[in-house]
Amino acid sequence: MSGFAKGFGVTFSHMFKPKVTVDYPEEPSKLQPRYHGRHVLNRHPDGLEKCIGCELCAWACPADAIYVEGAENTEAERFSPGERYAKTYQINYARCIFCGLCIEACPTRSLTMSNEYELARDDRRDLIFTKEELLAPLLEGMEQPPHPMRLGDSEKAYYESGPRNPGASEGAEFSLTEMLAQKNGGAQ
Repeated sequence: MSGFAKGFGVTFSHMFKPKVTVDYPEEPSKLQPRYHGRHVLNRHPDGLEKCIGCELCAWACPADAIYVEGAENTEAERFSPGERYAKTYQINYARCIFCGLCIEACPTRSLTMSNEYELARDDRRDLIFTKEELLAPLLEGMEQPPHPMRLGDSEKAYYESGPRNPGASEGAEFSLTEMLAQKNGGAQ
């Protein structure tokens, strides 16, 4: 009999506490800024991609969820300030464990994680995000690559200007929809 009293006591104590109900999806929860969500491939302030196709993120991934194929930049077609760029970049979210080791391995801070967590899809093939889906959107003043370097004559100029001029890395802690809403003047 004492077991029943203890069980019902717990139930009755919770009956009078305030409800903690989230009205999802109408009002999504606010996440902490360091939440590990969907990945973002960032850009330099002129629009060139920060990813240099080094494949270190793919090597660091314990779930083997990242595939990168690098290619050489030419003066006629330049996608990043370095010698190489990521010709193919894919993340398989059916395998990704959101550990963040790929972020730590990235030498150019081109790969970051946003707060976007709504990744559910009806088909497993839709969980493989391509480079086009992962690239940060072009912000005001950016130009769609390929184009020549605009921030200096060398790779060093790009990486030295990074802390003062972060480009699309600034705001990577927000979801893609929030970034687009800020770009469009707050309209959703």
